Amino acid sequence: MAVKIRLRRMGRKKAPFYRIVVADSRSPRDGKCIEEIGTYDPNCDPSAYKVDEEKAKKWLANGAKPTDTVEKILKLAGIEK
Repeated sequence: MAVKIRLRRMGRKKAPFYRIVVADSRSPRDGKCIEEIGTYDPNCDPSAYKVDEEKAKKWLANGAKPTDTVEKILKLAGIEK
């Protein structure tokens, strides 16, 4: 099973809010996830993010691949592979 760390879209129309989740790569964007590890709000200035560092490091160590956007958020949070 290929596991990815990616964004799940929440919020209303034209006001997105995202949760950073660990999910099977074959599941739909807003479908079933394995675990939620943080949030990301692009509507704030500057963008607000909150990541559970322990959970993120655990999943990265287990081989989960972050998407490009999530990888940037993790770097901003100070979490490296």
